[in-house]
Amino acid sequence: MKTFIKPKKLIKKVELQEKTEVEVYEHLKDNITFLKELFTDCSDVVFREFNINNKKACLLFIDGLVDTKSIEFNALYQLLEEIDEKQLSTDVLEKDVMSFSQVSDSDQIDTVVKKVLDGSTVLIVDSFEKAIIFDAKGGMRRAVAEPETETSIRGPREGFIESLRVNTSLVRRKIRSTTLKIISREVGTETRTGLAILYMENLASPELVNEVIKRIDRIEIDSILESGYIEELIEDSPWSMFPQIQNTERPDSAAANLLEGRVVIIIDGTPFALIAPATFWQFLQASEDYYHRYHISIFLRWLRIIFIFIALELPAFYVAITTYHQEMIPTTLLYSIASSREAIPFPAFVEAMIMEIAFEALREAGIRLPKLVGQAVSILGALVIGQAAVEAGIVSAPMVIVVSLTGIASFTVPRFNMAISIRLLRFPLMMLAGALGLYGIVLGSLIILTHLCHLRSFGVPYFSPLGPLSFAEFKDVFIRTPWWSMDHRPKNFVKNNIRRESPNLKPSPEQK
Repeated sequence: MKTFIKPKKLIKKVELQEKTEVEVYEHLKDNITFLKELFTDCSDVVFREFNINNKKACLLFIDGLVDTKSIEFNALYQLLEEIDEKQLSTDVLEKDVMSFSQVSDSDQIDTVVKKVLDGSTVLIVDSFEKAIIFDAKGGMRRAVAEPETETSIRGPREGFIESLRVNTSLVRRKIRSTTLKIISREVGTETRTGLAILYMENLASPELVNEVIKRIDRIEIDSILESGYIEELIEDSPWSMFPQIQNTERPDSAAANLLEGRVVIIIDGTPFALIAPATFWQFLQASEDYYHRYHISIFLRWLRIIFIFIALELPAFYVAITTYHQEMIPTTLLYSIASSREAIPFPAFVEAMIMEIAFEALREAGIRLPKLVGQAVSILGALVIGQAAVEAGIVSAPMVIVVSLTGIASFTVPRFNMAISIRLLRFPLMMLAGALGLYGIVLGSLIILTHLCHLRSFGVPYFSPLGPLSFAEFKDVFIRTPWWSMDHRPKNFVKNNIRRESPNLKPSPEQK
């Protein structure tokens, strides 16, 4: 139980942090002395002292987190006007003087400090037992722009930014309903990072919402600087290579998942929102799939599914058939591969590992370098190194083709966290192929498939609706059926209010 004390002497900040919450002092001088001790060597903290008639007062805020013009016009200007000293009180200042939309008060110093660090402005008046807190947040922030990791040809161009309230407002603009609920939390003892848990009250399962809140509330850590911190601390299987929580920069994607009964977590300071629970097939779907006509979406989904197998198993398959199963290769192609490998000093497995590692290094270098330089390094590096390696007899031309096709295939996966998991799994599959041939590929694929069927994301089977099998959910997995046929929400996430549209939306020639 926390104790509330009002000492006659000033308490050191160490004592405040250890045991007690200190009440606002009666004298302004004591409050300023105590707060200045807490904010020692904090050059961005501003103490603006002035007089309200004959009473001394002080405004406390952090420069860069507030809108100073708003403070000047809506606070200082009005406070410096003539105010009846006899009627001057906390209630009068809150209701009649301060022209801010959000005004509150507190008699606790620690609350004052938290609000100041959060970007609010605090007014302390001599002999008042409460401090007045008002919201004048401002400062420089990035404007809403198109997401960089989830670009689309057709669809909204706006993406999340690093401001929590801007991001929640972007979702509010998509879902204008009172059933959209937003629960606020603060995580991180030092950073005190704000986050918001969003869900649809009439769609999301109460058990799911309570589980998300429970996992977030148990987090005890000094800092949360990005959504990846939260993702690792609340996922079901932390040792799994596959992502179990989806992240997105797109408000439309977050809104679509909310309307399917999922929960969205938005963290202050990052443009990436988390979506839970997630399934494997969800990572192969792009928001653009729902904006094109269904024929195009079906083609693109099958293209991704085919190329995800190429990205995962093509290098391993090449190593297996060239090392152990040459009889599977057509004679003409076998002669071509044999002639190109005649002068190569390395076995196919070593050759594949060299090229794959070099390709991944080039890709990483292209990301870390400035954008214009990085693209040139990635393209020219791959061309020059590949051509030079073939001419030097280090690797064969077919291997360069295999690695290039594998790299292209990995770019077709819409979600980066799933794409990089596939890229990493290529290496153990290549090792199994080099040791056991096609038997190793089959063994590795079965292990991956078994693991996918075993995974859960907040209790939802990760490989659903394929495992466990549910034909009713297949309308939005391998294919995307027309909108007029997707009349039900996924049953894994929504227990009530399953139907999302009326049953007679299918267009017909008879319609006028």
